[in-house]
Amino acid sequence: MCATRFIDLSSPMENGSHEPRPPELEFLDHRTNAIRTAQKYGVSPEDLHDGLGGGMEFVKVSTHSVTHMDAPYHYGPTVAGKPARRIDQVPLEWCFADGVRLDLRHKKTGEYITRADIEEALRKIGYQVKKGDIVLLWTGTGEKRADPAYDELHPGMSIEATEYLLDCGVMIIAIDAFGFDRPFSFQSKDLKAGRREGWMPCHHILGRRREYLQIEQVQNLGAIPRPHGFKVACFPINIKGATGAWVRPVAIVED
Repeated sequence: MCATRFIDLSSPMENGSHEPRPPELEFLDHRTNAIRTAQKYGVSPEDLHDGLGGGMEFVKVSTHSVTHMDAPYHYGPTVAGKPARRIDQVPLEWCFADGVRLDLRHKKTGEYITRADIEEALRKIGYQVKKGDIVLLWTGTGEKRADPAYDELHPGMSIEATEYLLDCGVMIIAIDAFGFDRPFSFQSKDLKAGRREGWMPCHHILGRRREYLQIEQVQNLGAIPRPHGFKVACFPINIKGATGAWVRPVAIVED
């Protein structure tokens, strides 16, 4: 006998999020929505059941806020000279696969995660990445989401580290941080100093050469009981023609 556990790896969509494009949620309670419904259909609120309508929310949010998946089209219009896929064109079979969690919590804010870091993390858990694996980068930043400086606290992936995983056949890489690249304060310093290669290297340089998907702002990676030997499901919301979409990644663990 075995028990299946489902571990939520997403950040909630909520007002007051510490990110540059925070969601805006308007909550309608049952009585307020009853009044709106009655006005729309020319009836009285008292005509409704108990004078109450259905609770409802209106959400204004970027497709690149909270936990979301970047489609190749987010990185640029083409990948290796071919039209880049939009989020509704992402193959769903990529989004359910074996997962592996790499412990990179020793990396400091603004540092690059190198190929050597990835290889060492894999060596420590005795695992070789294989084709189709979904890789979860555990930087520890997800645990700092309540910090007002959340979007500036993480290390970022380097091109060499990302390419190493892509060469192993990985198509989806998730990180428990605001961004996949380093914080913008570090990137902008490079750009102002004439180091253009420091500006969005994984997004705008590698992402235009190689096709892959990033998931940003995952969290709760520490709740996964082991570094591999579990599944990950991470299907994006179907938004036609979009550059990205919200996703609720789940680790599926058989105990």
